[in-house]
Amino acid sequence: MTYTQQKHMSYWILVLPGILVFIAIIMFPVIYSFLLSFTNWNGYGKPSYAGLENYKTILIDPVFLHSLRNNLLIIAVSVFGQIPLGFLLAYLLHRKVVRHGNFYQTMIFLPITISPVVVALLWNQIFSSSGMIVALIRSVTQNPQYVIKIFEDPEFAIMPILFVLLWMHTGTYMIIYYANLQKMTPSVLEAAQIDGASEAQMLGRIILPSMIATIATTAIFAISGSLKAFDLIYAMTGGGPAHFTEVIAIYMYVNTFKYYKYGFGSATSIIIVLLAVGLILILQSISKKFERRYE
Repeated sequence: MTYTQQKHMSYWILVLPGILVFIAIIMFPVIYSFLLSFTNWNGYGKPSYAGLENYKTILIDPVFLHSLRNNLLIIAVSVFGQIPLGFLLAYLLHRKVVRHGNFYQTMIFLPITISPVVVALLWNQIFSSSGMIVALIRSVTQNPQYVIKIFEDPEFAIMPILFVLLWMHTGTYMIIYYANLQKMTPSVLEAAQIDGASEAQMLGRIILPSMIATIATTAIFAISGSLKAFDLIYAMTGGGPAHFTEVIAIYMYVNTFKYYKYGFGSATSIIIVLLAVGLILILQSISKKFERRYE
């Protein structure tokens, strides 16, 4: 056996276990769900072929469309809320704009270390009729009968959840950006300052262009995480009232495990995968344009 053959064999020995695990845990369930999505099956007996009927039913279902709208709002808050805010906080800490940066860094990151169920219970108490927000508004307005009615509005019921998601996950992106900012060569910024560059010019022409790949990666995390959002929302509202705060993952869970419509639930999961892949491909094409621009 030649040296090249030994080298190739050693690569396969190292990589093969990971490939087998990936096929067993990722590829096989996806392929099985894809095949099952074209059937009607309640978990017992033999699945019956249904063609595209499950997909047609899902795409005209008002509950699914409202769930999709909620997911898109979560994506918007994640990409245009958590990521910019996380970068801003990281930038302020890195440039030492505030004192006691370690304390603020810990406090901002702390929410992500708490279980989503605990976070949901905490904020449910805050938003409840006897919670802190209601008590504060009652004291300000002098109206002892005031109650929060936002959860009764189909358009705005998701807003408190969006706020909690923003509060909970911004710290994750702050840590990612803070770590990447620390890897930048200080002499580059020092040279720019000597040349008379302002803080805004250094941010726009040096720091942000060097962070394009990191921003694209965090945006992918945000999109994929937003589409599979489940635990916090399920623990906080269960998708209610009247499906107002439901997302696609809860829609899939209810139809699969409560109504035993496994083919229908599989079709919903495939739609989630297609949405994630489509949005990520669009994001990658945009990020490549920016990378070529700043090369």
